Amino acid sequence: MTRKVDSDKAKALAAAGAEVVAADMDEPTSLDPAFAGAYGAFCVTNFWEHLSPEREFVQAGNMARATKPAGLKHVIWSTLEDTRKWMSLDDDRMPTLMGKYKVPHFDAKGEADQLFRDLGVPTTFLLTAFYWENLIYFGAGPQRGPDGQLALTYPLDDKKLPGIAAEDIGKCAYAIFRSGREFIGKTVAIAGEHLTGPEMAAALSRALGRQIKFNNVPPEVYRGFGFPGADDLGNMFQFKRDFNEYFVGVRDIELARRLDPELQTFEQWLGRHKDEIPLP
Repeated sequence: MTRKVDSDKAKALAAAGAEVVAADMDEPTSLDPAFAGAYGAFCVTNFWEHLSPEREFVQAGNMARATKPAGLKHVIWSTLEDTRKWMSLDDDRMPTLMGKYKVPHFDAKGEADQLFRDLGVPTTFLLTAFYWENLIYFGAGPQRGPDGQLALTYPLDDKKLPGIAAEDIGKCAYAIFRSGREFIGKTVAIAGEHLTGPEMAAALSRALGRQIKFNNVPPEVYRGFGFPGADDLGNMFQFKRDFNEYFVGVRDIELARRLDPELQTFEQWLGRHKDEIPLP
């Protein structure tokens, strides 16, 4: 389903044999005919398109409600943790954003979980990890510092960052559908690998043939970088750092590999995509 059936990506899917249907998560009436006749739906929102957690929450509700008249037998909701369950809004370890969030693009998704539960939607709640494609499309790759050296800059200290290839998320979701009712009502958390910042930088250095260092910064410095969403991402990295035992522990690489036997490591992903990573 897509808003833009004439886009290049939609045309490529159609050429590959997919049935491309027009739908808009902001328009509930467009979802009913899109879901009609389907066995299930993999529901995914894109916070970074609009930077509005309220809009993302509404979109999730629109999709959840549309699944009922369609009689979908299985819905996979791509969610994340509501970080306010770990840190209340008055917890001054991390600034509160937009008046009621700690990590807006996490919290709205996590809050929306209850919408699916309250409606009785047969749902699997899929927790994913840092997309390695962020290095290509999201500006999260190596940047040149004041010393002229390329560096990967995240506020992680020595903690591990769960990561995964986007295509492996799709393969895991497909396997969840293929598993029938095994995962309905359950939370499934996946990753391809858990790596520290220096381990990621070393892998990038080997793949790119250039020295990449890891530049650890405090979360408050990252929040101050000034690009759209920097405060959200600074809080996100801080959450992953401060609650690392939980965040890493719940994202099960072996389960992901059972669902997707072709699950990639970071090195394998880099072997396929290293030339797509922009370097300044």
